[in-house]
Amino acid sequence: MSSYDTIVLGAGAAGLLCAFTAARRGRRVLVLERANKPGKKILMSGGGRCNFTNLHAAPERFSSANPHFCKSALARYSQWDFIELVRKHDIEYYEKETVNGLSGQLFCRQSSKQIVALLLAECAAAGVDIRLDCETAAVDRGEGFLLQTNQGRFGAGTLVVACGGLSVPSLGGSAFGYRLAGQFGLRLLPTSAGLVPFTFTGALHDLCARLSGASCEVVISNPRAAFREDLLFTHRGMSGPAVLQISSYWRPGEPVSIDLLPGRDAVALLRGCKREQPRALLRTALARLLPGKIVHELEGLLWPEAAGRPLADWPDRQLEQTAGHLHAWEVKPAATEGYRTAEVTLGGVDTRDLSSKTMESKVPGLFFIGEVVDVSGQLGGFNFQWAWSSGHACGEAL
Repeated sequence: MSSYDTIVLGAGAAGLLCAFTAARRGRRVLVLERANKPGKKILMSGGGRCNFTNLHAAPERFSSANPHFCKSALARYSQWDFIELVRKHDIEYYEKETVNGLSGQLFCRQSSKQIVALLLAECAAAGVDIRLDCETAAVDRGEGFLLQTNQGRFGAGTLVVACGGLSVPSLGGSAFGYRLAGQFGLRLLPTSAGLVPFTFTGALHDLCARLSGASCEVVISNPRAAFREDLLFTHRGMSGPAVLQISSYWRPGEPVSIDLLPGRDAVALLRGCKREQPRALLRTALARLLPGKIVHELEGLLWPEAAGRPLADWPDRQLEQTAGHLHAWEVKPAATEGYRTAEVTLGGVDTRDLSSKTMESKVPGLFFIGEVVDVSGQLGGFNFQWAWSSGHACGEAL
């Protein structure tokens, strides 16, 4: 049996940063990864350029049953600390511009492979041992932790669970971390897919399919959150940054409200068009504000009986009602696309059973970091920052 001070399960963002942080402090660290390469999710993220953090990372950008839990780790290893590491490795990056202007989202100018290379270089320099294609079959606890794997038996005084959540199973997402938490008596909160597209059924599904590829800026909201971002129609439903963001705050069976003319006064706009172009049709007036395909579908949905009526013949009250619909188009998703396309898993290991300072569980020597924990960030690099921050907090405690 090979013995180490610490074994880290998972060679993703949180696991690798934790590993080299601990190894720099003189710990003998082994990382076990069941995939054939490290950092698979990193490689695929951000369209291959990895949105590795966000300039605006702050506790309010994260959701958890305990919204205070993430504060300590984020404060002690912030976005600025990881940016410094990126600069140390001479990785060029840029801030993405969105409908809201500069977004704070930082991407590699060249490739997400650079972030994986950074992490592996730091691990190599610190003497971390990484084993790939290594399946852990069983974990037992005595004086320390004993792991049975397809590459033999390994022992360590401390064990770090950094094997992610259920999102994107094709890149390694699994329930293994949750099963381990349950095995050792930790509480688990219900999991669900987050940062994920919506699907619809019936007429709304057909409408989305006809609009597949069309997009527009919206404010999408429910009683818990609101986001001003782009919405993209797909052949299954709705996606784009606006939908991914609100999906993490959505509950099955409830509607979301979509403002198709954010920041505009639809009533004033339509009255102005009626005054200046009385013979124009409503779709003609709206085509200057929204893509024509979207206006055509809205016409059939919201004012089919008045489709051929000039604005001069529209009573002001009807214009006001239509304006209200444009500002608050209510749709009820049938579901989300689920873990297959989700960017993060909501829920997970209950933070009541973890130290916010060290990530150690109520079981001495057993730590949980990254996505497996009930802390989920919004879209835009926040989940990577949680991986870096929680990994660092744990590595400093080992």
